[in-house]
Amino acid sequence: MAAMDSIKRGDTGAAVEDVQERLALLGLLAPEAVSGVFDEATAKALSAFCRAQDMPPCDEVTSKVWAALVDATYHMGDRTLYLRMPYLHGNDVLELQRALGALGFACGADDGIFGAITEMALRKFQVNMGLPSDGIAGAYTFAALRHLEHSWAGKEPPHATRSLGFARAADVLEAHALCLFGTDSFTREVAQRMSNLALATNPASRIVSADALSVAPDEDMLLVQIALEPGEDAVPEVIYDEETLPRRLSAAIQTARAAKPLRVKVVLPGPSWMDAGEQRSAQHYAITLLDGLCAVL
Repeated sequence: MAAMDSIKRGDTGAAVEDVQERLALLGLLAPEAVSGVFDEATAKALSAFCRAQDMPPCDEVTSKVWAALVDATYHMGDRTLYLRMPYLHGNDVLELQRALGALGFACGADDGIFGAITEMALRKFQVNMGLPSDGIAGAYTFAALRHLEHSWAGKEPPHATRSLGFARAADVLEAHALCLFGTDSFTREVAQRMSNLALATNPASRIVSADALSVAPDEDMLLVQIALEPGEDAVPEVIYDEETLPRRLSAAIQTARAAKPLRVKVVLPGPSWMDAGEQRSAQHYAITLLDGLCAVL
């Protein structure tokens, strides 16, 4: 919202009412003061909010203040949370981190930023709850957390930062150059999400999607094609299977090493995973494929 006009004293309308409702949710403005008119009470509440956020006190809503207001008024379950670039952040992420931490799944710092450590903690929680370990906090994960609310509500999580315990967090992200690509909209989406996940885990990652390259990949890059159908060319293929994925990828990469360019193909079972929507399916495939590649490399 960088281009939004400031909302200031004397303004009226739905935008002002939205700001007031958020301030009321935070307990900074009385509910009866939500009038759609930017008055003195609204200005004082806004200034108090800015001070609480360690921002310079102000009496107008700029794009930066609006973003902070939105972040502060999210609650766990309001939106789906997952690892991406730029990082998702907000009060809902903070609530998720505190809940996971109190249950014994440490997220590192309680910073309200959904980074790689938070994703790891979420995936461990999902494994323990018998849920698909996809690192995506959606309806089923939130339902499981609400069911355990008596075990985490009001309890302090441990604050010790733990090292990342999955293959993706290893130096492989910056030690190996991979170019990921697809030939249709869904597989290109999977490739892009894999690249985003790698960068979100390690900003120095050299695992990128073809769409992110500004020059042609060099001959030392491992080219990983993501497809929905087997091909008839001589490229080593891996039929996607989560349980055996690392072993299959290892065999395919070893076979491909004799060729230039070094290239393998991963064939997905389809654009839907466990009847999930396309976006969630793409995220799940991206996570499992990236982790499988990192485990092998």
